[in-house]
Amino acid sequence: MEDLRIGVVGLGLRASLALAAHRPGRGSVVAALCDSDPAVLKHQAERFDAEFLTEDHRRLLDRDDLDAVIVMTPDDTHERVAIDCLQAGKALYLEKPLAITVDGCDNILREARRTGTRLYVGHNMRHMGVVRLMRDAIRRGDIGEPKTVWVRHFVSYGGDYYFKDWHADRSRTTGLLLQKAAHDLDVIHWLADGYTTRVNALGDLMLHGDLPRRAPGEPRPEGWLREFEWPPTSRTGLNHVVDVEDVSVMNMRLDNGVIAAYQQCHFSPDYVRNYTVIGTEGRLENFGDRPGDTVRVWNTGPSAYRDDADITYRVPDAQGMHGGADTAIMAEFCRFAREGGVTDTSPVGARMSVAAGYMATMSLRDGGIPYDIPPLDPELAAYFDAGQR
Repeated sequence: MEDLRIGVVGLGLRASLALAAHRPGRGSVVAALCDSDPAVLKHQAERFDAEFLTEDHRRLLDRDDLDAVIVMTPDDTHERVAIDCLQAGKALYLEKPLAITVDGCDNILREARRTGTRLYVGHNMRHMGVVRLMRDAIRRGDIGEPKTVWVRHFVSYGGDYYFKDWHADRSRTTGLLLQKAAHDLDVIHWLADGYTTRVNALGDLMLHGDLPRRAPGEPRPEGWLREFEWPPTSRTGLNHVVDVEDVSVMNMRLDNGVIAAYQQCHFSPDYVRNYTVIGTEGRLENFGDRPGDTVRVWNTGPSAYRDDADITYRVPDAQGMHGGADTAIMAEFCRFAREGGVTDTSPVGARMSVAAGYMATMSLRDGGIPYDIPPLDPELAAYFDAGQR
């Protein structure tokens, strides 16, 4: 079997995904690279030995020798670049979020259906060991029927990852309840087996709004993403625009009656996601989210708190970024690009996570009043749920 020939557009923080896809002689090869920054393009080219380099993604799409494209550009470019790829007939891996508005998501989905080009959205958390462990426990009936899901997301590096570059600018992300939470909202939907229909949210720019910023055009601090300040009030060199919230909480009602809650803070001392799912016959909770950590299940009682859960599962060992999820998701994408069919990730799920995050952000900025989620065209949903055949 010849290698799937892949072009990569965008070589920033998620370039590790391109490395996971570069397996010359083993099924896939990164043969072309594109980035708008010539310095980044030159540096990354040395890691791939790519045959074609360009600063314009349209030139990459003109190549007949590419089978697929991985797009990892900033969020506000996803809609435009994705539609160009779909119109070029290249099987597309689009890093999450699908887009930064609900309309943007629907435009991409409609174009994928119109052209028949295969669309895959990079929600790699569906391939993380801790998420799959929780999903399997729920499917086995360990806690009965899920009724409520609570997620707390502590983001210790948030000030560096999300407030020192374009992520801090709502015109480029909508907000971190969409950009950062899209992963967790997708996981909530997957674990609960339903999609959000109504949200309300509260939040604020509590800490990072008053910290020193860089002037427009000034480069990021030299130690960016290598040196981290503590306490968070000592951070400097923030993006010249900072208008997204660093604390947010949202409540959700899903179409199957499940009630869910999500909380996010970007100045906590630790970095971890904590999921709690309560069903009709028990509760599960993860303690850590990396290989070797645990998911515990309590399904006898009633009792006071018991540290010795009824069942304890260990998150399996894995190699690579995000607990092996990047390697696994690239393997699934390459299979999908060749063969099509249903995948563990879901373009419909990607749209619904953006829709929940987008409407929650609207609620947050409108005093917390509830917002309904715009429904997805049923014919579009059916097309993607059937594997885009």
